[in-house]
Amino acid sequence: MLRDLTLIVPFGFAAALSPMMLTEQTVLLAGRDGRRSASRFALGTALVTTVYLGVLVLWGHAISLPKRPTLSAWMDIVAGVVLVLLAVAIQVRHPAKSKKPTRTEMGPRAAFGFGVFSMATNFSSLALLLPAAKDVVADVTNVFGRVALIAVLVVLSTMPAWVPLAATGVAPGTAKRGLDWLSNLISRNGRRIAVILVAALGVVLIARGCWHVLG
Repeated sequence: MLRDLTLIVPFGFAAALSPMMLTEQTVLLAGRDGRRSASRFALGTALVTTVYLGVLVLWGHAISLPKRPTLSAWMDIVAGVVLVLLAVAIQVRHPAKSKKPTRTEMGPRAAFGFGVFSMATNFSSLALLLPAAKDVVADVTNVFGRVALIAVLVVLSTMPAWVPLAATGVAPGTAKRGLDWLSNLISRNGRRIAVILVAALGVVLIARGCWHVLG
């Protein structure tokens, strides 16, 4: 299990580099009935991530991926190339200015749907979870282990949604200052960090796939 965690944890952290989701959650927290709305938003993001990973793992199990190491290696190479291309796309694209939710226009029910939409359209994070799900299928044969690793991926990749909520519940004043600092940091350097991390993970996957194909 420890070896499997070392494989998937970097993908979970990389998927969590979502400045837009962090901004959306902090705005919801600042609004009327903010904690209820923020909790529904976090629930929506977690639901989408869980369903997405569950489908990937079930599909991978259906094609008996652990019994086909050559296919697994080629999938590593393909996923690595996709991640490298994704890193290039993140680097060259201009970040779109999206409308943020206001303090009064979104209640808990709407926030849940907004969380579902936010995660379902977070294509860079979903792309990073694809090779992680493949590793879960290829390296873990028991159901309990797969469920545990999926839970780890869900917790890590949805950190922008639940960390602000948890932090404000423990220490509201300190959390606000910390979230403002983190939001500024990600706004300034988030793209650079994402490009480096996604490209590095892509190169690792390509190298690992080539090693198994040629080995």
